[in-house]
Amino acid sequence: MTPTHDAALDSLHATATGIFTGALKACNIATAFDRRLRFDGETLQRLMPDGCGPATINLSAYKRVFVVALGKAAVPMLDTLLERMKRRKGLRGVCCGVHIPKKRNWRIRYFEGGHPLPNEDSFAAARATLALLKKAKKDTLIFFLISGGGSAMFDLPIDPQISLDDTQAFHQALLASGAPINEINTLRKHFSAVKAGRLALAAPDAVKVNLLLPDVPLRSLDALSSGPTSPDHTTAAEVQYLLQKYGLLAKFPASVRAFFERAESQESPSNKTWLPPFLPKFAKPEPATPRHITSMDDEDEAFRDSVFEILLSSHDLVENARNLAQQAGYHTVVDNSCDDWDYADAAGYLLKRFHELRAIHPRLCLISVGEVTVTMDRTPGAGGRNQQFVMACALELEQHPGERLTVLSAGSDGIDGNTQSAGAIADPTTVERAHTFGFHLKASLAAFNACPMFTALGDAVVTGPTGQNLRDLRLLIAERD
Repeated sequence: MTPTHDAALDSLHATATGIFTGALKACNIATAFDRRLRFDGETLQRLMPDGCGPATINLSAYKRVFVVALGKAAVPMLDTLLERMKRRKGLRGVCCGVHIPKKRNWRIRYFEGGHPLPNEDSFAAARATLALLKKAKKDTLIFFLISGGGSAMFDLPIDPQISLDDTQAFHQALLASGAPINEINTLRKHFSAVKAGRLALAAPDAVKVNLLLPDVPLRSLDALSSGPTSPDHTTAAEVQYLLQKYGLLAKFPASVRAFFERAESQESPSNKTWLPPFLPKFAKPEPATPRHITSMDDEDEAFRDSVFEILLSSHDLVENARNLAQQAGYHTVVDNSCDDWDYADAAGYLLKRFHELRAIHPRLCLISVGEVTVTMDRTPGAGGRNQQFVMACALELEQHPGERLTVLSAGSDGIDGNTQSAGAIADPTTVERAHTFGFHLKASLAAFNACPMFTALGDAVVTGPTGQNLRDLRLLIAERD
């Protein structure tokens, strides 16, 4: 007999799901765009300018306007821009998103990039963009619309002899390494012809307006889609250190391994003279000084005429979730300490904090944003980091039978790993209910195969592609009399 899932737990599941979907819905790209930018005839006004650059841009001063949109939010960002920018003369562009929309602008070339691994369209979009940017002169204004996911969806190796298959194997090795996203993107930057500022360098004379939807910490904006238009602050020395740290060279295809072995002295674009040097032969395991990049300024002339605007970020996602939880009567606490931690360590930390807080607050919602890491030692089943995190939490929640507790973790893009689920939700009955369906959580955890279990239980969080990518949201909710 299937264990009973009582009404109180059903209600908690609905509450957690409602907070997640409501917070995501409130992160509206069109609204965020209008909060930052306004087109007034031939004038673009920056309402809340970030960093340097003019407060207004006169579009009539440019003969051509190029648009390059890439990442999981490429299509809605592009549509929003085109709806507000009435000018069509000299307009051309490239869009590389998760799908090719039915309604398309004939001035734009559309591509369906691969994720979490690049595909043929990822290469084709990169080549089309480089060809377009070659035509940019001083009379060209370029809009770069960049969102998360572009590191895989939009790629092309520096070495033209490296095949798509080998590029996919390179990306897969990075994803399985357990390295945090900033370290993964450091390696991607030094591998790719369209990352680490190389798109900006492809059009050095043009004025560039970068509209960003970051899925990375705001202190590390140059990691967004591996920084195709931003100055790169990583070094070749760091690349060599990371290759050694994770033992990656042996896991790469021969062509990729040869590339990194012969390219160890090559630096990516951007002035790096101010960076603290790495000690010779990596005598210490970390750089001498931590580098948190909040400014996109750089001495290289290719970046001097660049404007950067953050439309939305994970901060908006958290604040929306907090507001919704408070409206539902919960005491809310935000704890993002475990960003980029191993999923099991993050689960242990957040659950410990959760139990401490709920002993004081009878109605509690602990909110955490960011991403966890998963180190894979085998070919994974169907799952992702969010479902892996929730499955680890389920094993601990089993120790609290009869209590009204639930944990949700889901990706704001609507896709978790290699599945069509955004994430999952668990409570103290999850382990027992899973056993009745023939699932054993520890085995599923070891096989990185969480999705079949959560789907069978009806506890997968399924939204479909959201057109967003503002990192992952975790909710730990408790109620007691």
